Amino acid sequence: RVAELCAQAAQGEVCSPANLNSPEQTVISGHAAAVKRAVELAAASGAKRAVVLPVSAPFHCELMLPAQQRLEADLKAAPFAPLRCPLVNNVDANVITAADEVRAGLVRQVSGAVRWQQSVREMIEMGVSMFVEVGPGRVLSGLLRQIERSVHCVNVEDEKSLRSALDKIRVASKEAAAEA
Repeated sequence: RVAELCAQAAQGEVCSPANLNSPEQTVISGHAAAVKRAVELAAASGAKRAVVLPVSAPFHCELMLPAQQRLEADLKAAPFAPLRCPLVNNVDANVITAADEVRAGLVRQVSGAVRWQQSVREMIEMGVSMFVEVGPGRVLSGLLRQIERSVHCVNVEDEKSLRSALDKIRVASKEAAAEA
């Protein structure tokens, strides 16, 4: 439904889903006027909440293609090695380990939508039951609760919260080992 609203609001400009965050939240991106029209259409269509976010650029949409091309050129010169543990690439929610896939994913995510909900579901399918959010705030923890309430998330933003998170991870690891 969000994609339909974006298409209707575009009117020759760019307006598209940019972050597919949870069943309850999709962020859109594009030309400011088109995004404003989409927000108005969403509100008129009965959306729970529709607001224009104060952002510095139209992230994760085709307007970022010039930045994507610059990043691609820069990353060609950067050495990449195969990953030691799998990574769920947020642009397509696929599990990757190959160096060329990592480089390509970094490039594609600049103008591609973030598939956060799909990425989280993929990690849960892989057996992940504990997530660690690093940095101030608890936005990702909140999104995780909207996606799947059975998994745990700890937040690390300073030394005190790091110690608390490590304690929670140790307890969860012992519980998981006891169940196995």
